Amino acid sequence: MKFKTLAEYFEKIEKEASRLSMTETLASLFKEAGVEEIDKVVYLALGRLRPKFEGIEFSMAETMMLRVISATYGVELKKITEKFKRVGDLGGVIEVIGSKGTDKGLSVAEVYKKLMEIAVDEGQGSQDRKVQGMASLVKELDSVSAKFVVRIPVNKLRLGFSDLTVLDALSWMEKGDKSLRPKLERAFNVSADIGQICRVFKANGLKGIEEIKAEVGVPIRAAQAERLPNAEKMVEKLKVFGVEGKWDGLRVQIHVDNTREVDEAKQEGLFGGGGGKKFARVFSRNLDNVTKSFPDIIQASSKLPVKSVILDGEAVAYDPKTNKLLNFQATVKRKRKHEIGSMAQELPMKVFVYDLLYINGKNMIEVPFKERREELEKIMRDEKGDLVLAEQEVVRDVKHLRRLVKKYLGMGLEGVMCKKLDTAYQAGNRNFNWVKFKKTTEGELVDTIDAVVMGYYAGKGRRGSFGIGAFLVGVVDENNKIGSIAKIGTGVTDEEWGEIRQWADKIAVNKKPEEYQVDKNLHPDVWVKPEMVVEIMADEITKSPIHAFKLALRFPRLVRFRDDKKVGEGTSKKELERFFKLQ
Repeated sequence: MKFKTLAEYFEKIEKEASRLSMTETLASLFKEAGVEEIDKVVYLALGRLRPKFEGIEFSMAETMMLRVISATYGVELKKITEKFKRVGDLGGVIEVIGSKGTDKGLSVAEVYKKLMEIAVDEGQGSQDRKVQGMASLVKELDSVSAKFVVRIPVNKLRLGFSDLTVLDALSWMEKGDKSLRPKLERAFNVSADIGQICRVFKANGLKGIEEIKAEVGVPIRAAQAERLPNAEKMVEKLKVFGVEGKWDGLRVQIHVDNTREVDEAKQEGLFGGGGGKKFARVFSRNLDNVTKSFPDIIQASSKLPVKSVILDGEAVAYDPKTNKLLNFQATVKRKRKHEIGSMAQELPMKVFVYDLLYINGKNMIEVPFKERREELEKIMRDEKGDLVLAEQEVVRDVKHLRRLVKKYLGMGLEGVMCKKLDTAYQAGNRNFNWVKFKKTTEGELVDTIDAVVMGYYAGKGRRGSFGIGAFLVGVVDENNKIGSIAKIGTGVTDEEWGEIRQWADKIAVNKKPEEYQVDKNLHPDVWVKPEMVVEIMADEITKSPIHAFKLALRFPRLVRFRDDKKVGEGTSKKELERFFKLQ
C-alpha cells in the first residue's frame, strides 16, 4: 500500500462524526492492507510504531517538529512558530502553509522503516539527526501525508479511536458487523499486541485468533473490580469468596523467563544469571513497560523457584528504616525515569502478589482462582523479601467481612478486595468476580471518581497569588467525548493549587478541545489538553441541567492526582450513571 493511500484514509477518518462510520472506514482500510503490512498500518493509525508496551518513543518535542517543517518547506522558523501558536496543531501548520508537497510514491513499509530509524537513533547529536531525518522524509511526501506524519513523533495523531475500535473494524471487515468482537477481544485481552492480533486475523482468520495464548513478555490486560453498595450485597452476590487487602499503590504485572537470556546492550533484562542476563519485565496497569524504573522488583522476582512466570500484584513504596508502607504520592515517584538507582534506595518497593497468570509454560488464566492461589502459595511459601504473598481469608458472612475491612483500614490500606474462588482470571474485564470494598463504601459514594481536568479558572482573593481558584473536570463517554461533571474549588491545599497550575500550564491550549462538551456558562479561563487525571470524592451524584451528561458531583473535593492513569482509564459516563443508580 502506498503511504499516500493510508494518509487519505486518515483524512477521511479524521472527518468522520460517528463511531460507526469511523469503524466502517477502518474496515475498508484493513481489507485493502496486505498481511505483511497490516500491523504497521494499525500501529501508525494509533500514532505508534510498535505496541505501547515496548516503549519505543521518538523523544521529539513540538519545537523540534517546527524545525522539521521549517527545513522541509523553506519557511522561516519564526513564522512557522507563529502559525503553530495560532492553529495549535503541527498538521494544521502544513495546511496553513499551503504547500502541496512532493509525492515520491513511498509505500507504508518505506515510511514506517524511516520513522523507526529516526525513533531508535540515540546518543550524541541524535536530536539534530532526528530533525534532519524527519525533514528528509517529509520532503518526499505530499501535503496530506506530511500532515499526519509530523503529528506521530509528538503523539498527536489522535484520529479519535482506540485499540478496541480496531477490533470492531476487524469484525466489520470480515462480517459486516461487530459479531466477532468478543472473540477478538478475548485474544487481545491475553496478548495485548493489537498489531499481532490484526496480522494473525488477516492471515488465518478466527482459527488463528483462537490459538493466541499468553506469553512472557507480552502484557495481559488487567482484570478489574466491580462495586456494590454494602457488605450485605457483597455476601449475597459472591456467596463464598477470598478477601485480600486493597493497597494504595501501583498495579504491576511481572514477567520473568529464567530460560531466556537477552542482549545486555538492549537492557531488556535487569538481573544477572549465568553468562548473560535473564529476561524480565514489569508492566503498569495501562501496559507501559516500566521495567527500568523498578530494578528492585526485578531483583526480587529473580529469586523465585520457577523457570517462567507472570504475576499480578500491587507495588507500594516503604520506608527502609521503619518498614512502614508509604502513601500513593510517595509510591508514584518511583515511576520517574531519572535517578533510578538513588530512588530505589530512598523509596524501595514491596510487591503484594495476589495472582498467578502463567507458570513454567502453563497458561493459568482459565484456571479457577482457588487453584491459581494454591500454585502461587507453593512458589512464594518461602519468600521473605520485597515480593510478598498477599494474605487471604475465605469469607462466607457479613460479620467476617466487616471485621477484615476494619482490620485492613486500621493498617492504612484502602479497604479490601473480594474475589470469587471458582472463576477464571477475567483479563481486561470488569465484573462481579472481583468486588472492591473501600472506606467510601456504605457512605458518600460507592467509590471515588477518576476525572479528567478540562481547564481552570483564575483565582480571586487569597488564591489570586496562585492564578487559579477552581478547575473543571469531566468523564469520557462511549464516543470519546469528555463531558463536564463538576467545578472544584475546595478540598485543595495551597501546595496542590500550585501543582495543578504548574501542570495545567504545560498542557494549556488556546481554544476548547473538540472532544469537550461544556456549557458556555462553565467555560474556564484556561483550557487544557485531556491529559491530567485526578481522583475526586463527593457527597453524592445529582441530576444537573447544566453539566454535559445531566449528572454532577455534589460537594466535590480533590483526593489526589492519578499520575498512574491515562484518560481512557478514568471513570466513564456509563460508570457514573451506574454509581448514580447505586446510591
